[in-house]
Amino acid sequence: MLSPLEKLQHLDPELIYTGEDASFAQSWWQRQLVVYKVSNDPNQAAELEGDLATDTGTPNADGTQWVFNLRDGATWEDGAPLTCDDIAYGISRQYAVDVTGGGPKYMVDFLDIPKNKDGSSQYEGPYSGKGQELFDKAVVCGDGNITFNLNAPSPDFPYALIWGTGPVPEARDTGKQYDKAPATSGPYMIESAVTNEELVLVRNPNWDPASDPYRPAYPDSIVIKYGIASTEIDQRLIEDAGDDKNAIGYGSLDPSVLATVFNDPQYEARRLNEPDPYSIYYGINTKLVPNLKHRQAMMVALDRAQLKVNTGGDFAGDLADGTVKPNIGQDYAPTGLWESLLGQPIPDSGDPEYAKQLIQESGETPPVIRYQYRESSPSSKLNAGVVKTSLEKAGFKVELESLPLGDYYTIIFDEQKAHEMMSLGWGADWPNAGTVLGPLFAGGGSWNLSRTDDPVYNEKFAAAQQNLNRDEQATQWQELNAYSMQQGWAIPTLFENDQRLVGSNVYSASAPEGQNVYLWGAAGSFPYVDMYLKQ
Repeated sequence: MLSPLEKLQHLDPELIYTGEDASFAQSWWQRQLVVYKVSNDPNQAAELEGDLATDTGTPNADGTQWVFNLRDGATWEDGAPLTCDDIAYGISRQYAVDVTGGGPKYMVDFLDIPKNKDGSSQYEGPYSGKGQELFDKAVVCGDGNITFNLNAPSPDFPYALIWGTGPVPEARDTGKQYDKAPATSGPYMIESAVTNEELVLVRNPNWDPASDPYRPAYPDSIVIKYGIASTEIDQRLIEDAGDDKNAIGYGSLDPSVLATVFNDPQYEARRLNEPDPYSIYYGINTKLVPNLKHRQAMMVALDRAQLKVNTGGDFAGDLADGTVKPNIGQDYAPTGLWESLLGQPIPDSGDPEYAKQLIQESGETPPVIRYQYRESSPSSKLNAGVVKTSLEKAGFKVELESLPLGDYYTIIFDEQKAHEMMSLGWGADWPNAGTVLGPLFAGGGSWNLSRTDDPVYNEKFAAAQQNLNRDEQATQWQELNAYSMQQGWAIPTLFENDQRLVGSNVYSASAPEGQNVYLWGAAGSFPYVDMYLKQ
C-alpha cells in the first residue's frame, strides 16, 4: 500500500477517526463488538453485524439500555483471551481526553454518566480513576454479555460502537505511547511500525478463524509505505509494473491524472469514480471571526466554481450547500444557501461586491484571515490561491499557512495554534445526520473546529438526537443544517466523488462483475476485509 504521510494517522483504536483508517484497522487487526457488512450494495453496507458480539444488540423497551451477547474464542496476538473487561476498558479510555483527545467521543455523549456544571464528565477516565464507579454502572460485564446504560433513548446506539471502542488490555496500555504499539486481535498483528516510514502487518498465529466469521484474511502480509507524493503513487499505479501490480494507493487520485485514467479503457476494471460519504468545506473559527456578517462575506466571496475545476472538474463531485450530503437519504434537504439564505442569490464564482456590502453592514473592520491547509497535492496549493484571491477581492487581508501533512490536525485542534480558516472534510459516521451536525457544530462536538457553542443550536440538536420518530428527526436535521449555514460556521464547497486506481493483481471478493474492487459505502473506503491478490 502506497501512502502519503497524512493517511493512517493513528493506530490507537480510541484515536482512529476517519472512515478509511477505521475500515483498514477493523478489517485486518482490530476486532470490536460490531462491524459493517461487506457488500457492494450501499444499502446493505450500511447495516451492522456482530463481531466480538454475536448480534447487533438488544435494547430495552425505551432504548436506554443495550445488551450484547459476546462471542467465545477471541484472543490477543499473544494468545491471551480477549475479555469483556478489555472491551469496557477500551471504551473507558474515551473519557481520558488528555490521552484520546481528537478521537471519537460518542460513548461520552451516550453513556449514563453525570456531567459537571461545565459539561465535562464526572468520570475522568481509567488513568486517574476519578468517577470509576460511575463508569462501572454505565458499562457492565456479566453472564457472557456486556450491557450499556444510556442517558437517553438511542435507537442508533449500536452504530456508535463502530467508533473509538476497540478493546484494550489494561495491562498493556501505555497511555499516549499506546498509539505506537497497540495490542492486536484480528488475523494480522503489527510486526513493525516506524512513524512516517512504514507499517508492516503479518499473520497473527493466535487468531482463531472459528471465533471470527467476518474476516477471511487473504493476504500473507500488508505493508504501508508512507511519505510518497500523491503524484508518484498515481504514476506507479498507472504504469502497473513489478510489485506495483500488488499495490493500492491509500487515498484518491490527483486531479492531474484523471483524464488519463478515465479516458482509456485499459484501466476500466481497476479504476473507480464513485460518490463517497464526504462533504468538503472550509471551517471558520468563530472565536477568531465572531462577526456573523464577516463570516457570511467570506462565504459570498469564495469562487467555488474554480475550486471545483482545480479539484477535478466534473470528476470532483457537485457543489455543496451544507455539510450534510444528499446520499445520506432522508436527512438531507436543500438548504437554499446559495439561492436565498445569505440574502440574495450567490453565483458559483462568488460575488465580491455583495461581500463588500456585508462587511460594510458589519460595522467592524474584519480580522486578517489566516488560512491553514495541507499542501498534500498540487490542487491543494491551487485552492489556497483561490481562497486568497477571492477573499482579497472582497476586502479581506489573507495570509496562507501550509502545514506539515503529519501535523495538520494536531495543530488545528490546538486552540492556540488554530487560525481563522482551515480546509476540512466530514462524512456521516452512520446513516444519520446527527453524526455530522453534532461533531461539527454542537458545543463540545469532537470535530467542532468552528469552535461554536450556540445555545439555540445546542438545545435543538439535543431535542432532535432524542427524538425516536425518525421522520420528525429528519426534518429537525434539515433545519439545523440550514441554520448552521446561515450562521456562517463553515463554507461548503463539494459533495465529493472519489477516484481511485488499483494494481492489476488486486481484487475484492465482493466486487461487482467486471471490476477488481469498489468503494465500500460503509466507510467510503476500499473493502479491505475481503481484498486479495490474484496469483
